[in-house]
Amino acid sequence: MRHTKFLPVVLTAALAVFAAALPLRAQDSQEKDQGPTNEKAQKTYRDATDSVHKRMIPIALDQFKKADKQDGGRCLACQKHIIQYALELHDWKAAEVAAEEMVAEAQAAPEVAAAHYQAGVILWEQTLEKHKDELYARIHDEMTKALAVRPNYSRALFLDGQALAHLKQDDTAKTQFQRFVDLSKENNPDRQRALRYIEQPDLARARMAPAFAVDTFDGQHILLDDLTGKVVLLDFWATWCGPCREALPHMKQIAKKFDGQPLVILSVSLDSDEKKWREFVEKNEMTWLNYRDGGFTGPVSRRFGVEAIPHTFTIDADGVLQDEHIGDASIEGKLKKLCARARALQAQSPAQPGAVPAAAASQAAAEKPQ
Repeated sequence: MRHTKFLPVVLTAALAVFAAALPLRAQDSQEKDQGPTNEKAQKTYRDATDSVHKRMIPIALDQFKKADKQDGGRCLACQKHIIQYALELHDWKAAEVAAEEMVAEAQAAPEVAAAHYQAGVILWEQTLEKHKDELYARIHDEMTKALAVRPNYSRALFLDGQALAHLKQDDTAKTQFQRFVDLSKENNPDRQRALRYIEQPDLARARMAPAFAVDTFDGQHILLDDLTGKVVLLDFWATWCGPCREALPHMKQIAKKFDGQPLVILSVSLDSDEKKWREFVEKNEMTWLNYRDGGFTGPVSRRFGVEAIPHTFTIDADGVLQDEHIGDASIEGKLKKLCARARALQAQSPAQPGAVPAAAASQAAAEKPQ
C-alpha cells in the first residue's frame, strides 16, 4: 500500500482541463499543416511522435524541443506537444518557453487567447506543486490578456475566478464565476462547481476533488457536487486486477459498516468489457454505486491521475480531498471521523453562534499532516 498527498490528482485534473479546453491542432486533421517546415525538423518530429507511441515521454519531450529549435521556434505543433509533456514531467521551464513562443507567434484572436490560457495553466500547476502564492497574480494577468481578445472564453473565466479567489478578491472572483455559469451548459460539471464557488468563495481556495459526472450501473446520473454534504469514497478497480478482487471483501465490509451513514461509495471500473463488468458486479453483490470508466485513459481516471489500482480517494462533505491510497488500506478510522463531521454539519444551523463555516473547516482539515 502506498499513501500519497494529492499532488498527482490536482495536477492531472488541470492537465485534463487543459487537454479538453484547448484546440490542440496536433490532435486533429490539421496536424500536418501545424508541424515543422524544416526538413531536419520534420524527421525529428516523426522520431518524437514515435517515442510518444512507445511511452518514452522524456525522450519525446527532448525531441520535440529539438524539432522546434530546428524549425526556428515556429513549430506550433511542437510547442503544444512540449507543453503537454513538460506539464506531465513537471518541466516548468520547458513549458514556459514553449508558451512564450506560442504567445509571440499567435495572430488571430482565438490563437492569442489560447496561448495566454496555456501560459496561465502552466503557472496554475506550479502553484499547486510549489505553493507560490505570488503566481496567482500572473495567472490573473494571463487570463486578462486572453479575455481581452476573447471575452466569452469560458475556461479562462473559470481559471481567472480561481486565481482571484486565491488573491482574496472574492467579489471579482464571483463575477467571473457567474460569467462562466452563464456561458456553460446545464450538464457541465464545472458549472455546478462554479455555483458553489459563488456561494462559498473559500471552497475555491480549498483542495477540491475534480468535478465529474457519471452514469452509474443502475442508470443514475451522478455529479460529484450533487453529493455535497456526504463523504464520498472513490474506489478505482477492475475485474482483471487480482489485488482489486482481493480487496473486494474489505470494500463490502465498509459498505456494511457504514450503512445508514452519510457515506457514498462509488466504484469506478477500468474494465473495457461492459458485459464482464456487469456480470461481476451482480455476481459479487456490489450493492453500492458503480460506474465503468473503460480504462486508465477514461475521463474520471484521467482527472484523478490514476495509474495503478486498487486506488481510493476520500472526499469530505464539502468536496475537499482528504485522503488517497494505492492498494488495500485501513481507512475506516478516517471515514468515521469524516462521517461524524458530515452529520454535525447537517445538524448545525448556519446562524448558530460560533459555527465554523464548512469550507473553512474542510480546508483546515485538509492542511493537517496525514
